Amino acid sequence: MALSGKLTKKLVENLGPGRHGDGNGLYLIVDPSGARRWIVRVVVKGQKNKMGAPLRTDFGLGGADIVTINQARERALEYRRMAKQGLNPRYNAKLDIPNFEEIAQQVHIDRMPTWKNAKHGQQWINTLREYAFPKIGKMPVDSIGQPEVLMCLSPIWTSKHETARRLSQRIKVVLDVAKSKGFREGENPVTAIKDAGVLPKVVAKPKHHKAMEWKDVPAFYADLKTRNAMSAKALMFTCLTGSRTSEVLGMQWNEVDFEQRLWTCPDIRMKGGEDHRVPLTEEMLEIIEPLKALQSQYVFEGQKRHQPLSNMSMLMLLRRMNVEGITVHGFRSTFRNWASETANAPREVAEMSLAHKVGSDVERAYARSDLLEKRRILMERWSGFVADNTQMQKVELSV
Repeated sequence: MALSGKLTKKLVENLGPGRHGDGNGLYLIVDPSGARRWIVRVVVKGQKNKMGAPLRTDFGLGGADIVTINQARERALEYRRMAKQGLNPRYNAKLDIPNFEEIAQQVHIDRMPTWKNAKHGQQWINTLREYAFPKIGKMPVDSIGQPEVLMCLSPIWTSKHETARRLSQRIKVVLDVAKSKGFREGENPVTAIKDAGVLPKVVAKPKHHKAMEWKDVPAFYADLKTRNAMSAKALMFTCLTGSRTSEVLGMQWNEVDFEQRLWTCPDIRMKGGEDHRVPLTEEMLEIIEPLKALQSQYVFEGQKRHQPLSNMSMLMLLRRMNVEGITVHGFRSTFRNWASETANAPREVAEMSLAHKVGSDVERAYARSDLLEKRRILMERWSGFVADNTQMQKVELSV
């Protein structure tokens, strides 16, 4: 028979920050962050505190997302029985400790609304699934220390350092959450390993996307213009806008304002997590306007109806054109070099054209303009250069 109390499942899920009593010493604690956990307050028979008063102590029973209200009541009753017998629950209670994988899966679910997109959320759990779960997934979270964490990190620390670094961050998060729910005590072993310098220092060399020389772009673009493939049109547009592959391939018609000559890429596809307005030049419009006749959801439709091109389509086109050692992303660097070396564009205009954040948080708080009109002039000049249109290249960019 289930035990009863003041709280209900709905209240447990919806009560605001504070301490909410269920009765018989059981409380639901809701943190300002929204995290919810159970505690029970008991008086241990015959034991005194330093002041000589009865020993009254709060004990954590676990997070409310893992420990149900009925489980919390049962554990609270167990703690009260031990306290009446003069037994301190801290040393005598048998708390059901979840394993690492169970906590990790719950953290993944809880943070789903915060992921930039579904792909990032899946990458987060996949890293743990591949490198942590096989070694420590079934271990109770309170038994995981430095040796167990090192079992996960050491094999890939130098060979796949960036992956190992992300893995360590994700293991740390899981163990921190476990501690906040009352399932662990003491320092996080990931922090201890880092502070002690246990793992060798790895100096990672930055890997830059290989870019085409800006002087070679007009000839390359002229070749692209002779091709009818959708990947060629997408690559032309990518080259002209300086946008990322995912931004262009995910482009939908409802993002384009032909009257204002603007494409607004939504925050969900932007690396910086903010909407980005791209001024559309005549050359860009000549690429996309004929594609409206396809009546597709996406501007650059792939082989499947109402689905975008594959993210490998433009790279494979480069290979078919025998353009070796160049990446699609590299055209952003090509544009940036041209903007500095030829257009003499102000740094903030060139950087904002690439959707890069400029200045400190304080500076951005006051300088909220995205310099759209100055960027429009710069993109007109770039389009003129790429398409070998001397008239467009003469447009002056005022500082």
